[in-house]
Amino acid sequence: MSPATTNRNRQILAIVRIDLAKTFFSRRGLWIYLLALSPALPMVGHWLFARGDNNHQLGDDINVFANIFQFFYLRIAIFFGCVGIFMNLIRGEMLDKSLHYYMLAPVRREVLVAGKFVSGLVASIAIFCGAVVVQWVGMFAHYSPELLAGYMGAGNGTSHLISYLTAAALACVGYGAVFLWAGVRYKNPLVPAAVILVWESLNGILPAMLKKLSIIYWLKSICPIALPPPRANGGGVWNLLLFDIDPAPAAMAISNLVLLAAFVVVWAAIRARRLEIGYGTE
Repeated sequence: MSPATTNRNRQILAIVRIDLAKTFFSRRGLWIYLLALSPALPMVGHWLFARGDNNHQLGDDINVFANIFQFFYLRIAIFFGCVGIFMNLIRGEMLDKSLHYYMLAPVRREVLVAGKFVSGLVASIAIFCGAVVVQWVGMFAHYSPELLAGYMGAGNGTSHLISYLTAAALACVGYGAVFLWAGVRYKNPLVPAAVILVWESLNGILPAMLKKLSIIYWLKSICPIALPPPRANGGGVWNLLLFDIDPAPAAMAISNLVLLAAFVVVWAAIRARRLEIGYGTE
């Protein structure tokens, strides 16, 4: 490994260490923890009140978890959590008048963007994947050890949990890359965030080709439980959140999301070369 590469890696790690401390221990980031754990509250309540109740069916709880994860966790919790984490990595520090410390250091803009993205990715994956585990325990811990062992061992429980963790992690990768780019590109990144939210929400009524131009389509393809198709009569706005085409293979979904994130991060790094600090107008 060349000295230049070694120095670049050290700079990235230094940026990651600094930003992780800011992300994990910042008071203004407390709402992200609350957002990530919000689905766990009713699930833990379900665990506490369902202990010893044999009327609950494992299959029903599996479907409830799938609905909560796909409707709320991916589309709202992780989406807005990534807005809060990744948009603040660049634009937030410009507003706080602290980004110039990085700019005055002998660090290339591309290295700065890479370090910021890695730090945001580590923080978001730790928060949201950790919350998935808490939700999983809250939903299924009230069942007998024998039933749980059968579901997690001989059944599909372990593969389902891995799929949900993978989907949550890749949601952080995809949305994180897009919102990092928005923070570099726009003075008010909340506008593109709103546009992306509308696009993702309308995915259920878009033509088949346009569906695949969204992050949520590929995330849905990774989820292990297929939600029921939209009802012809009734359902209202919820029908917009459902999919009526076959999902892509999970391996394709994973590779496409990783490639998308890599492309967007490189794009953000190139755009960061023209980043200027103008605190009089920011």
